[in-house]
Amino acid sequence: MKDTAYQSPDLSVEEFAVENGSYYAHEFARIQGKTGFSWSWNTMAAVCGPLWGAARGAWGFFWMFLVLELFALVQIGRGLWGELGADQLARYERLLSNIAKREAQAADLTAAGDAAGAAAKLKIADNLRAAADKALEAATAANSTAVAILLTGLALMAAIKLAEGFYANTAYEAQYLRWRSGQKAQSGMSRNGLIFGAIGLLAIWPLTLVRFTVAKPDEALANVTGGLLGGRLPITEFPVGKEYFAALSKKGDAGFDWLANNFGDVFDGVTVGIRWVLDGLEVLLIQTPWPVVMFVTVVMALRLAGPRVAIFTAASLAYLAFMGLWELAMITVALIGAGAFLCVAIGIPLGIWFGKSKRAYAIAEPVLDFMQTMPAFVYLIPIIAFFGTGKPPGVLATLVFAMPPVIRLTALGMRGVPEATKEAAVAFGCSRRQLLFNVELPLALPSIMTGINQTILMSLSMVVIASLIGAEGLGALILEALQYAAKGQGLLGGLAILFCAMVIDRIAQGAYRQKTGGH
Repeated sequence: MKDTAYQSPDLSVEEFAVENGSYYAHEFARIQGKTGFSWSWNTMAAVCGPLWGAARGAWGFFWMFLVLELFALVQIGRGLWGELGADQLARYERLLSNIAKREAQAADLTAAGDAAGAAAKLKIADNLRAAADKALEAATAANSTAVAILLTGLALMAAIKLAEGFYANTAYEAQYLRWRSGQKAQSGMSRNGLIFGAIGLLAIWPLTLVRFTVAKPDEALANVTGGLLGGRLPITEFPVGKEYFAALSKKGDAGFDWLANNFGDVFDGVTVGIRWVLDGLEVLLIQTPWPVVMFVTVVMALRLAGPRVAIFTAASLAYLAFMGLWELAMITVALIGAGAFLCVAIGIPLGIWFGKSKRAYAIAEPVLDFMQTMPAFVYLIPIIAFFGTGKPPGVLATLVFAMPPVIRLTALGMRGVPEATKEAAVAFGCSRRQLLFNVELPLALPSIMTGINQTILMSLSMVVIASLIGAEGLGALILEALQYAAKGQGLLGGLAILFCAMVIDRIAQGAYRQKTGGH
């Protein structure tokens, strides 16, 4: 692009617009000389509509008015040739056929001497005739609205054309300012843009108009194309069934079976390791006398988070105890604790690595996106295939869902450590180990703690989903309430999960604040 910093505005506009440069220089001066919206009219934009935007590179203008004009054209098409009452007419014809059938049956019954049966059939025919009359009235009423719909479409198209004419120069002036400031923006008219816009119109408008203005679009399109397209080109459904889906599903089943058969020992080892962690936590939380667990938890909350959190913790534990949910809650906390412990133990080292290596993070980011965006019910399937059902697979499901936040936020914290601080530490003789543990990790700790907090809360959100594969605890209580529509049971179980989450969160945040000296 040429240097326009010292050109006069008129010359730079003419260089930008190329065609009709003096016109755009005059209109841009009017727009820039007024505050607010300037009523600048562009006849070419009003006539050509979206194609003007495509030729000038104003693609926002192109897509916006392509959709608006299409909407107006659909209304015009419905008013001109749309079969507005076609569905009701089809229903009317079906009812007439059914009436004729019932009357024939009544005649046969009368001939056979069954007057009661004939009367019943005629009664049904009368009811169907009343329904047919209503269908015919509805079809007539729908057809009578065609003129109103046509006038509405024409008025809407006129309003859209006015909007195109008055908005075009404002949009083009904004594009000129981007071009003048050195940003990437098209100048002049582009033949390729015009061709692309025309192809876009031809690809979108005709099929959409047929779809929304014709009663049976597939048949109408087949009649128009004839043998050119094999007599059939459905537009309401994609012309491919589930052939590829079925074939790939079979291959997927075979792949899962092969992995389960050849790496069963590895999966069993993972299950044993998780069960070992779960058993240790359950010994601490369930087999230990409940007064001991409650006392230790309240004291920990008092020491780490202060008296208000301690009072809230005591009230939450009392709720669990008096509702008879103590053991279920402790099973849930053990599942969450095992999942959160593994997430932190695996996620923080990975986050440190990704924070230091851009290449590693670039490779891992799609995997993390997949872990966070894939619905939980989907990755329960391979977990069941490889690890079976029960508590360890529930922990693994939690691991997949809850690990990405701690990895991402740890990497973010590591990348947020100022380079000057690290250079100063190295200049004073820090080794790589000292730099990591004494400089980088303390400065990244706020972000890491946020990741741990998010991981704990996301682990709790997996409680109910994990219960679908046999994980016990409060999630199973909620699942039972969903199955039997037990509203009170579901509400009380949900409050129990909420209190568990809040207690864990407040204690974890209190520990962080005490370590950092925050308030």
